[in-house]
Amino acid sequence: MEPIPDEPAAPRRFTRSNELQARLHELVPGGAHTYARGPDQYPEFMAPILVRGSGCRVWDADGNCYVEYGMGLRSVTLGHACAPVLDAVHRAIADGISFSRPTELELLAAQDFLTLVPGADMVKFAKNGSDATTAAVRLARAATGRTAIAVCDQPFFSVDDWFIGTTAMDSGIPSETAASTVRFRYNDLPSLAAVLDSGVVAAVVMEAATALVEPEPGFLAGVRALCDRYGTLLIFDEMITGFRWSAGGAQAVYGVRPDLSCWGKAMGNGFPLSALAGKREFMELGGLRTDRDRVFLLSTTHGPESSSLAAFRAVVHEYRTSDPIARMEHAGRRLAAGVNAAAADLGIGDHLQVLGRPSCLIFVTRDANFRPSQEFRTLFLQELLNHGVLGQSFVTSAAHTDADIDETIAACREATAVYRKAIEQGSVDGLLDGRPVAPAIRRRAAPRRILPEHE
Repeated sequence: MEPIPDEPAAPRRFTRSNELQARLHELVPGGAHTYARGPDQYPEFMAPILVRGSGCRVWDADGNCYVEYGMGLRSVTLGHACAPVLDAVHRAIADGISFSRPTELELLAAQDFLTLVPGADMVKFAKNGSDATTAAVRLARAATGRTAIAVCDQPFFSVDDWFIGTTAMDSGIPSETAASTVRFRYNDLPSLAAVLDSGVVAAVVMEAATALVEPEPGFLAGVRALCDRYGTLLIFDEMITGFRWSAGGAQAVYGVRPDLSCWGKAMGNGFPLSALAGKREFMELGGLRTDRDRVFLLSTTHGPESSSLAAFRAVVHEYRTSDPIARMEHAGRRLAAGVNAAAADLGIGDHLQVLGRPSCLIFVTRDANFRPSQEFRTLFLQELLNHGVLGQSFVTSAAHTDADIDETIAACREATAVYRKAIEQGSVDGLLDGRPVAPAIRRRAAPRRILPEHE
C-alpha cells in the first residue's frame, strides 16, 4: 500500500458561493432550477456557484477553477463555449431569433436530424426532454386507444404527472394518474410480457441501455417483438444515449427501431433543445394530413428559435467531421483505469469504484461494510472539490484532454487517501464537514432541509 499523506490540502473557500446560494434559497425553491443541480447534491457549504466555463473547466464566484464532469447534466459533449457552436449561433441570431412562421433553418435542422436517425420518418423540436417524452405518451395513447404506460425500472423519464406520480415526490399528483403507469424490469422479457398481457398498455417507455447496464443478447429485439404482438408502441428515451452512445443514439448501436424516440441534452451542446421523432404513421396524427382526431402533439413558442437549431446543426457538423465520442471514451477509459488503480493501491478498490460506459461513468462509494453510502460519497465529493474537481459523476466530454485526466487522477489519489482513513476508522466522523448529500428525488426536504432566515 502507498503511504497516506499526513496533511490534507488546504480547503478551498466558498464564501461568495455560499452568499449567493443563500440568496437563491430566498428567491428560487430549492435554491436551483433543477433538482439535480441543488446544493443538497453537494457537500454542505461547498456547492460552487459558477460564473463561466471553457472546454472542460469551470470557474466559480470565489475564483476557484475546476475540471468539470457531468458536463451540464450530460448535455455538453463538445466542451463549454465550443467555438464552432458559438460561431454558428452568433451568425443565426444576427438575423433574428423567433418568428411567427417557420424558418428555413427548421427544415435544415429536421433534415440533419433525420439523416442521423434513419429509423425516424419525422421529427418535431421542443425545448426540454419531458415535453418530448410526454408528447410521445400522448401520441401512443391516441394511436392505441389505451391509457396505461409501462416504464422500465430506470431512474427518470419525465417531470410530468404520468411519471413523477410513481416516484417519492408524488405530492400534488392524483393517485389515479400514477396508477396508470406500471413498471417492468430491464433485461427481463417475462416481466414485460406480464405487464403487456393486460391489453391496456399504450406504450413501453425505456432507455435502450444505461451507463451501467447493457442489453443482454436478444433483449431489445424481444421487447420489439412483444410490443408488436400486443399492439403497443415502443418509445426509446435517447436523452442520455443520443450523442453519447452514437450520433444516431442507442437505436443505431443496437439495431432496434422504436416507434417513437425522445431526444434532448447533448443535441445543442448545452443550448436548450429536445426532439420527438418517429414513424410517419404515428407522427402524422399530430399534423394536417390525417382524417383521424388530431393529437395536440408539441406546440411551443420557443421550440424552433434559431439559436438552438443553429447550435444543433453545428453539433451535427462536428460529429460528421470529427469523432467526439471516441475522444469522450478515450478520456473515460483513462480516467476509470487511473482512479480504480489509485483505490486499489490503497486497498480500498472494493469500497470506491468507477464504473460504466467510458463516455458516461459514475463512481460507486461504499462504507467500511461495503454498503452504498451517501456519507462516503459526500466525503469523496468534498475531497474532489478541495483538489479542483467538480462532478457528481465522471461523465466526460470531447474537451477532456490527457492532461485534464492526469490532473483528475492526481486529485483522486489525494481524495482516496482521505477515503481510506474513513474506511479504517469505520466512519466519516472528523473528516466530513457538514451534512451528507441526499437523493435528489425524495419525499421530504430532510435530511438537508434549509431553515428560512426568519425561523
